[in-house]
Amino acid sequence: MRGLPIAADPEAERISSHCCFCSMQCGIELHPASGPAGFEIKPSPDFPVAAGRLCQKGLNALGHTVHEERLLAPYRRSGPALPGAPWQQTGWEEALDGIASSIRSIQERYGPHAVSLFGGGSLTNEVCYLLGKFARVALRTKYIDYNGRYCMSSAAAAQMRAFGIDRGMNVPLDDLPMANYIILAGTNIAECQPTMVPYLLAAKKRGAIIVTIDPRPTMTSKLADIHVSLQPGFDSVFVNGLLHVILNENLYNQAYVDAYTTGIEDVRQAVRDFPPDAVSEYTGIPKEVIRTIARGFARAETGVVLTARGIEQQINGVEHTLNYINLCLLTGKMGRPGCGFGPVTGQANGQGGREHGQKADQLPGYRMIDDPEARRHVAAVWGIEPEELPGKGVSAYELFDRIHEGEIKAMIVLGSNPLVSSPNNTRVEEALKKLELLVVIDLFETETAAYAHWLLPGSTFLEAEGTLTNLEGRVFHRPRALQTPGGVMEDYKLISMLADRLGRGQYFQYGSPEAVFDELSRATAGGKADYSGMSYARIKERKGLFWPCPSPEHPGTPRMFENGVFYHPDGRAKLHGIEPKKPAETTCRDYPYILTTGRLGNHYLSGTQTRRTAALMKKAPVPVAEIHPSAAEKLLLRPGDRLRLTTRRGTLVIDVKVVQDIHPTTVFVPFHWGGEHSVNKLTSDALNPISRMPEFKLCTVRLERVAP
Repeated sequence: MRGLPIAADPEAERISSHCCFCSMQCGIELHPASGPAGFEIKPSPDFPVAAGRLCQKGLNALGHTVHEERLLAPYRRSGPALPGAPWQQTGWEEALDGIASSIRSIQERYGPHAVSLFGGGSLTNEVCYLLGKFARVALRTKYIDYNGRYCMSSAAAAQMRAFGIDRGMNVPLDDLPMANYIILAGTNIAECQPTMVPYLLAAKKRGAIIVTIDPRPTMTSKLADIHVSLQPGFDSVFVNGLLHVILNENLYNQAYVDAYTTGIEDVRQAVRDFPPDAVSEYTGIPKEVIRTIARGFARAETGVVLTARGIEQQINGVEHTLNYINLCLLTGKMGRPGCGFGPVTGQANGQGGREHGQKADQLPGYRMIDDPEARRHVAAVWGIEPEELPGKGVSAYELFDRIHEGEIKAMIVLGSNPLVSSPNNTRVEEALKKLELLVVIDLFETETAAYAHWLLPGSTFLEAEGTLTNLEGRVFHRPRALQTPGGVMEDYKLISMLADRLGRGQYFQYGSPEAVFDELSRATAGGKADYSGMSYARIKERKGLFWPCPSPEHPGTPRMFENGVFYHPDGRAKLHGIEPKKPAETTCRDYPYILTTGRLGNHYLSGTQTRRTAALMKKAPVPVAEIHPSAAEKLLLRPGDRLRLTTRRGTLVIDVKVVQDIHPTTVFVPFHWGGEHSVNKLTSDALNPISRMPEFKLCTVRLERVAP
């Protein structure tokens, strides 16, 4: 990066912003300092979420913004778009004209749906909204989706089925210390959302029991009173055992169930054959532990269940999530202080990213694109006819299927790195090679950008004003802290300028991100994710507003379902009887182990930012596989040995660590690396039939010792 960063307002006494990484979105302040960054980051005492706290990623968030590999101008390729092929620097006029010309040519030959868009889950609400509008109004394509499909789609689908609405956590973080019993299933909060840990510790200080359910001993499991080492894929079996105890011993809250839910008989039928003795045989979890957790949660006055990708990134992830929701509904732990359910969002704006139009089947405000009334409302805000809006597209991974089938000829990628983050990514790589046009807008030449024809510089979190929605549904304002360097422009301007080149500029006339937000608010009015009562002024004054917030007088909704009314037509929540199903792959002689993937505290998503942060890379320079001592013994592992992992899709050689408490049949590998270190060369691309979430957390694998 050329030169030191410059404050957006050099006269400001304080430079405030928010961390760019996880869904906590902690407040930060930039303080002048010597060194190549020109500033240092300190935690802000003002933002009510994690006030005065930052994790190691937050403290080092400047590292990638001033990195020497940062893109500062547009680039193009005149020859083949392949890794290592030379780039030619160009200007914005040539870049935007050239891209628009290629898009017009492709659409004239193949139709509007030949062009696709792949968005990100860390973008501002304003940019997420504009990407959805750009796809449908400027490109007139149905093919848009985003990397949040890999993160939150199963939880979203489950909450829509159970509650009629998906607001991520339906309780504010401030409720966690009031919970007497907390179940954490498939979520490693201590590494993925470290500044959330004090809320759990506050609950423990009040005497709360914490249960963690995970195939490996995580940093989070060290906080637990009970840790359940469960093999991936057995979540619904295990929860059915808990529900069996609760129903068989009449521990459920009959008054609540009768008044506010439907479907209890379906649950009774589904759990009939899952008494603790049988579940213990299936899972290896002692029946006494099953009974202890079921009785403890049911009898606790207050309780919260939090889930994450561990249970959701499976072809049965929607069902697993619904079963954990059943626990809260059956015991009446909803809609009051210290009670509720929440899937812990992973990405910075994973919540807002799916509310405003990046998903293939949604319009702003969580409206469904095939709903005639939703189409009329949004079309009116956009100034077009409802008939002009395209229909429903396909999920993120299925976009690459459409490339292989020849239907999609071009793709624009903004703020995502699907070649690293997608499952079975060798197939994704082959798809990228087939594109006539690949445009990548990012901070760096990512693994995906290695196959691009055009590479445009994006703005960092410190250079782009906007709003984000954190894991608890709080919409907050992130001011512009630094000026954009070199030839970089804010993403919302880039989108608007490209729309103008495509002859649709009259629909993208915005003087500021605030103008985009004002239109977003109107577009969401009356939708489930209703932001229409919000404005920048109100959000700043309140330090965040919880949606739904349907009018300027509305205070926002920190705690959902307080009145016992849910968002289904009958006003009731739906219980679901879950009959456990097998995963896409089951162990056999050739592939006797289960491979599961996850995050490390030092890294974030595909590693585009954190692998360019020296302090974080020093702690975790390469991925390391974790295996059980029994597996190491069978392989005759010796010090210095490495591990060869082979699945039906590929092979990876990796460093290995023996971990005592991991499930004996499970191998864990973090997913933050590309190239020769990419575990997603091995993962399964089987999709959940409802959410279209890939089964990252579960595929069969063969292990072999590799001598040094």
